[in-house]
Amino acid sequence: MASFKPTKIQVYPKLGEKVTQDTLYWKNYKAPVQIKEFGAVTSIDFSPVTPHNFAVTAFTRIHIYGPFSQEPVKSFTRFKDTAYCGRFRSDGQLLVAGCEDSVVRLFDVSGKVALRLFKGHTKAVHLTDFTSDRYQILTGSDDYTCRLWDIPNATELTTYREHTDYIRCGVTSKLNRDLFITGSYDHTVKLFDARVEKSVITMDHGQPVESVLLYPSEGLLVSAGGRHVKVWDLLKGGQPLVSLKNHHKTVTSLALSSNGQRLLSASLDRHVKVYSTTNYKVVHNFDYAASILSLALAVSHPDDESIVVGMTNSILSIKHRKNQEDSKEIAGQQRRRPSYRVFVKGKNYVPKQDDYLVSKPVKEHLAKYDKQLRRFNVSKALDTALETWIRFRKPEITMAVIKELDRRGTLKNALAGRDERGLSQLLNFLIGNFVDARFTPVLVTAAEMILDIYQSIIGQSPLVDRQLLRLQDLVEKELDYQKELLEVLGMLDTMFASSLPRKEVPCSGIGKSNGLTQGEPSTSKPQLQVT
Repeated sequence: MASFKPTKIQVYPKLGEKVTQDTLYWKNYKAPVQIKEFGAVTSIDFSPVTPHNFAVTAFTRIHIYGPFSQEPVKSFTRFKDTAYCGRFRSDGQLLVAGCEDSVVRLFDVSGKVALRLFKGHTKAVHLTDFTSDRYQILTGSDDYTCRLWDIPNATELTTYREHTDYIRCGVTSKLNRDLFITGSYDHTVKLFDARVEKSVITMDHGQPVESVLLYPSEGLLVSAGGRHVKVWDLLKGGQPLVSLKNHHKTVTSLALSSNGQRLLSASLDRHVKVYSTTNYKVVHNFDYAASILSLALAVSHPDDESIVVGMTNSILSIKHRKNQEDSKEIAGQQRRRPSYRVFVKGKNYVPKQDDYLVSKPVKEHLAKYDKQLRRFNVSKALDTALETWIRFRKPEITMAVIKELDRRGTLKNALAGRDERGLSQLLNFLIGNFVDARFTPVLVTAAEMILDIYQSIIGQSPLVDRQLLRLQDLVEKELDYQKELLEVLGMLDTMFASSLPRKEVPCSGIGKSNGLTQGEPSTSKPQLQVT
């Protein structure tokens, strides 16, 4: 009996990924450095002065890391409970942080003990920031209040009680010491002026607000909450400009690139999206292993030197940009590695005439669908080829099995006898791949057989009926596209033909009028003969 030949999987040309300048720019980072923290990383903030260290707030500690260090260069551990929102002052000398115990602490970066303790809030403080004049601190708490504090005297200046839920984010103006913005779980974002006793602009985000960000010009504001990222025009009184919904879960953090042309958003769905600030379309995407709580970019460097991400699993991920020296070094290492011929040495050795060759049979392992085809279980073989992972990741395997069944003449048997779920799975594969030029010739045959087999049950299953209607609509649209393409091709052929130079073919002895020789009179007329 002849040995069974496994199904031949046809190699189709790969549809290339669209490579843009953004793809090249954002992929030009080294493999991430991962550091285990003591708890979920809730805040990351870069120092505005060299060497641009960054503060990481996690659990009851704030660690300060150097630009390329994997160990903290400084630690602040004098917190009685979970710390929040460690922020640097604009001169990089002071650091402020909130805490679950409602006390706000001010640290000297070169010291260890807190310089000031600001007491007044009654619940956890999640928002802290310095005003642009460096002498005041903004805080926001779960007691629904935001407050301004004087640093030299450690006293409270003003209290605002306009929010009706937790205040979890905010930012101060870098151009005006009196302006600051807060975001709350009451779905609102408010712009305050310290010279006035109440907010001057209120914007309704529609979801609990997790993060806010001001553009460098401070004319535009970005807010994140729920699955939405929204852009507001502050110069027009808080008018909404754009609403983005590209994440599947809550957006937790926002960042802006060094040139201000790219906006980044991080989410609990483990993705970081990069948007163009001209049209707000997604131009790149980063994937991470766990839900993301915090995000920061080293914007002090013109090329966004580092991307730092904090996750719920206590992992701090740091990506550093590649430089030309690293690229040259890697290229040199690759050249020094053994070449391919070292590893295949001896595999193509031809034995001499007197050598005794011991051949070792190579055992061939069959795939699951091939084993079922070998036992003539055609329906089970098709079911295996239609498994979720195969049909989405390797549709060419499913196509090869369908083609093999058609070659054997058993495709109709494999398609028949299916319940609603099995038929729905098959129709989903058809809908997803029918208009793919690589698969269309085989799937047309399969679709015709399905319609012949199951035409008697049309109308009995709403799910199958909807899928058949989708398939019909897909085919009609594809036919329209093909018709339009043929019309365009006809137009192009006409244009190309008219653009080519005309060449006259010389014919000796034949006149241009009727093919008569010159000088011969045209006297004869055509006559009809009736037989």
